[in-house]
Amino acid sequence: MSLFYTGKGDKGASDLGKQKIKKTRPEIEAVGALDELNSLLGLVKNQSFGRLSRLFKNVICDIQEDLFIIQAHVGAAMVGGKFIPPAFTGGKAAKLEKLINDFERKIKPGRGFIVYGATEGTGWLDYARAVARRAEQSVLKIRSKLQPEIFSYLNRLSSLLYAMARLAVKKSGEKEKNPRYR
Repeated sequence: MSLFYTGKGDKGASDLGKQKIKKTRPEIEAVGALDELNSLLGLVKNQSFGRLSRLFKNVICDIQEDLFIIQAHVGAAMVGGKFIPPAFTGGKAAKLEKLINDFERKIKPGRGFIVYGATEGTGWLDYARAVARRAEQSVLKIRSKLQPEIFSYLNRLSSLLYAMARLAVKKSGEKEKNPRYR
């Protein structure tokens, strides 16, 4: 038997424990969106951000670990308490808030929309931010099944990725432009 496929999901359902779960459930959509974000962050953390590279890589590695815990909570919600996921505390969202505040103090951002992609790395961060928002929306569809700390964390995550992109642009010496709306 292959480790990479089982053939059991060909009819639109997956095995989760001893249960068959339809692949169209909102929980499966949420797990998929979180997996997509985690995969994308794997690409982002390997971009070059100059002196910020090590800091950003460490931050992103922590985020990836947190996303796995959130996925475990979504999985546990599907099987109704038969699996206890690792703890997810409000301290995780507070940690993101601290990073956002630190980065904001360093860049003193202006108001207004920005045309993304001043550098390759910041383009990837902005793309990850957009995917993080979509993952948050997918998880919100199952809000009643999850603890509120998860939603605070996912909401702050897109803000953190945005702040990281703005800091990276500033440190690169490039200038970001606002849309001209012409």
